[in-house]
Amino acid sequence: MCTWPGTDKKMQDYHDTEWGTPLHDDRRLFEFLILDAFQAGLSWKTILHRRAGFAQSFANFNAQKVAAFTEDDVEKLMQDTRIIRNRLKIKASITNAQAFLKIQKEFGSFDSFIWQFTNHQTIDHKLKSPEDTPVTSPESDAMSKALIKHGFKFVGSTICYAFMQASGMINDHILSCPRHKAVAVPNRA
Repeated sequence: MCTWPGTDKKMQDYHDTEWGTPLHDDRRLFEFLILDAFQAGLSWKTILHRRAGFAQSFANFNAQKVAAFTEDDVEKLMQDTRIIRNRLKIKASITNAQAFLKIQKEFGSFDSFIWQFTNHQTIDHKLKSPEDTPVTSPESDAMSKALIKHGFKFVGSTICYAFMQASGMINDHILSCPRHKAVAVPNRA
């Protein structure tokens, strides 16, 4: 059974309805890019409990709108108690939105670009216990390097691995977890 949600209701709901479900919607993928970047050095619980605030503060994760944020917007976000007020992460979100839009233009969608790192399939690690869960992989290493090459910030391999778990590129639900089988979908061609 996956133990990381603990007894926190939001964490349990997130685990039971979202985490590990394959995502192919660019807006949702952008959302996880922002949230996972803000998670660096913090717990997922901290971010999840501020998710609604992040959505409101970051234009409902509309990459085009975030890409157009100005220094005035950065200053407003630095005063916004609904989010993590870290100037570097806020600025990185704007930079990442701009890079995200360039990738959409070049590859047709961010989805097409990002899923290439798992050959457009979900990698199932078939984990037997929570202790078996890795924090990086060759795929997250490659994703991190490619994102950095495209101008992204706060996209180290550990952040990329968390992103891959969240977006269903990797199924790291423990085998005994009911969600393991629920998110195991036939792979896309």
